[in-house]
Amino acid sequence: METQKHMGRNQLLKRLSAQVGSEKLAKELLIKRGHMTEGGELTAKGRERNRMTAEERAIDRASKKSGYSDSKYTYNPATNRATLRKKR
Repeated sequence: METQKHMGRNQLLKRLSAQVGSEKLAKELLIKRGHMTEGGELTAKGRERNRMTAEERAIDRASKKSGYSDSKYTYNPATNRATLRKKR
């Protein structure tokens, strides 16, 4: 899978481009989200997301949505999803 090549830090644009199939569309999405300026520069929010790995971004998205701590999540790189850990 093409997106698996871009899992590390500072790969935000490359990974999103691989996911949506177009760098132009990826830039439009980043601009819409407030992560990039019209001129193509990352905003402070964009630089923060860019410093994260794909795993960290997925866990951050899930924890913000649910309100649970980041440590309660596990990441699946095949689906790019973070899910709550099962209680034992």
